[in-house]
Amino acid sequence: MTLLHPFFAAATTLEKLQAIPPAFWAKVGLSIAAVIVVFIIIQKVLKINKFVLGGVIFIGGGVLFFNWVYHRTEPKVLTPLVDRIAPFFPTAGAYNAKQATLPGDAKKK
Repeated sequence: MTLLHPFFAAATTLEKLQAIPPAFWAKVGLSIAAVIVVFIIIQKVLKINKFVLGGVIFIGGGVLFFNWVYHRTEPKVLTPLVDRIAPFFPTAGAYNAKQATLPGDAKKK
């Protein structure tokens, strides 16, 4: 009766790597590619005129904020702020609620 050394019985690293599903390797590859793209974009953004970059950020942030107010999908942290601002701006359900009332009902209030 011969005993094999544990070194010879263990699976090699290559065999362990081959046992991992290809979907995992696809996700790892996409993640690495995404990190590379983000770094390239950051380097390109740093070369843009700061005034133009500030304008784009301001407009983009405004669109995002008004979308949150309209659909009420803001983060929970901003809910107290949006609760105070929301009455001054239209919301998604306000139009349908106003159309559901009769024209004479609005004047009676």
